[in-house]
Amino acid sequence: MNIIVLSFLAALSVGLLVGVLFTVLDFPIPAPPTFAGVMGVIGTVLGLFLGHQILLRVIG
Repeated sequence: MNIIVLSFLAALSVGLLVGVLFTVLDFPIPAPPTFAGVMGVIGTVLGLFLGHQILLRVIG
């Protein structure tokens, strides 16, 4: 499996585990509760992925 896919799967797994843990312990979610905040996080992740791909093409 590709290292990028494995890192996404690991991040998703940890995120799901933390979400379940926060729900069970009745903690507030440590993220903005609005759709804009969620889109900001998704944009950051996609930007990191695209930046990595561009660097691979330029350098490698």
